[in-house]
Amino acid sequence: MTPTALPSDPIARYQFALSLHNSGRLDEAAELYQSMLQQFPGNPLLMTGLGIIALQHGNLSEGVKQLEQSLQIEPQQPMAHSNLGLALWNLKQPDKALASLDRAIALAPDFADAYNHRGNVLRDMKRLDEALASYDRAIALNPNFAETYNNRGVTLHDLNRLDEALASFDRALALKPNAADSHSGRGRVLQDLRRMDEALAAQDKAIALKPDLALAWWNKALLLLLTGDYAEGWRLYEWRWKYLQKEADRHFNQPLWLNDQPVHGRTLLIHAEQGYGDMVQFCRYAPMAEALGARVVIEAFPPLLPLLSTLKGNFTLVPRGEPLPAFDLYCPVMSLPLAFKTTVATIPAGIPYLFADPARLSGWQQKLGPRTRLRIGLAWSGRPTHPNDHNRSIPLNLLAPLLQLPAEFHVLQQEITAADAATLAGYPQVKMHSGELKDFADTAALMQEMDLVISVDTSVAHVAGALGRPLWVLLPYAPDFRWLLDRTDSPWYPGATLFRQSAPGAWAPVIAEVAGRVRAEKDSVREEQLGQAG
Repeated sequence: MTPTALPSDPIARYQFALSLHNSGRLDEAAELYQSMLQQFPGNPLLMTGLGIIALQHGNLSEGVKQLEQSLQIEPQQPMAHSNLGLALWNLKQPDKALASLDRAIALAPDFADAYNHRGNVLRDMKRLDEALASYDRAIALNPNFAETYNNRGVTLHDLNRLDEALASFDRALALKPNAADSHSGRGRVLQDLRRMDEALAAQDKAIALKPDLALAWWNKALLLLLTGDYAEGWRLYEWRWKYLQKEADRHFNQPLWLNDQPVHGRTLLIHAEQGYGDMVQFCRYAPMAEALGARVVIEAFPPLLPLLSTLKGNFTLVPRGEPLPAFDLYCPVMSLPLAFKTTVATIPAGIPYLFADPARLSGWQQKLGPRTRLRIGLAWSGRPTHPNDHNRSIPLNLLAPLLQLPAEFHVLQQEITAADAATLAGYPQVKMHSGELKDFADTAALMQEMDLVISVDTSVAHVAGALGRPLWVLLPYAPDFRWLLDRTDSPWYPGATLFRQSAPGAWAPVIAEVAGRVRAEKDSVREEQLGQAG
């Protein structure tokens, strides 16, 4: 761009810079904004333009700085408020982001983009109904807003309104047929509707359109694992580092070990990732690595360390967050199935592989006293921040047919919602122990005194499974990949029985079946089905 090519009139020159910006010629636009700012210092429109370009380049801190300075000079800028909200959302400051977007909408009530961004913030805040209303308003203002139809589909999926979610993704794709993320989101909905062939085709379409779309590769991995295709599924599961856990990649200087080089005589770090249940489920591979001649260091979340110390082997245990000892190779714990080429038929399922501490067990025996009725350990909900918690957890009031049975119930979970706490007040036979469950070794010892553990898909289920306790797992219609499809048993936990929804959200028939099983077998379940107590 030469100076003679620029309009001489400042307004025309700004309009020219704006056209460069809107056409994606960001560096040229920024150069022109900057040169005009030297002529017109403190001009808020020019500062806003530079701030937005900084955001588009991924420089969030610089973009926020420019936009905040611009708004100090001229607060009545809807576009600046909207982009500031978008930046603050990306900086994980949702409350401030929401305030900026609300200000943008107050200044420009017909600002569809601001409503769309507002919906994204509300969705991340788990205020899903409000997010949906914001997306609907954006669409009312701009009926051809494909991106908002996509975001609306994601939110409806989160709300388990699957048919509506599918329709929203279909509308997004009608408006923008080559939107790879919409194809992938549509595939997730189809998977949860158990339309597996269509779901796989949707992920493949997304990948064909955008071969580096980590979301689609990750979704395909989960689908393949769910359907039992472990050979390809575990390989694709490595895409988690580019999508789900891209901020959690440890970036060690040592080589990644996937059983592709000798480990005999070398120190292998198996490091924690994802949740407690994942560590419990996959720590079973550590003895296999030791059997290859490795000196194994296990890094784990601190509440798990006492329980993991019962794993058979000579391991060094390190709390997550503490300095690591010297090691030669590393393997994330969730990559161990890939390293050992695990198929459904070769899952290492020697149960138990974790054990209750005798001293803690003795303490629980003294506290609980002699058995007078069937003892059931119970976990009906998981961590509320888990992305799939809305699907896996059960409101406690739905368990009334079970809780009314003549049994002794012991709560094995830590977090209780206010609504569930109110429900518990009506069931004095349900015993709370949250103050005494200081780590998972305490939970394991309490479980050992149970005749049966009934749990949703949370860490409690994995601990019970690893201990070899009689375990009944209550699963949603679209379960997590590790529980596979259509089977009542688990190859990961031979002592488990799986109870599955027959339709999305249909917990009542599951609870009725479980209650019926307990009622019919309450006198003989301990000896005939669940083994000797204690």
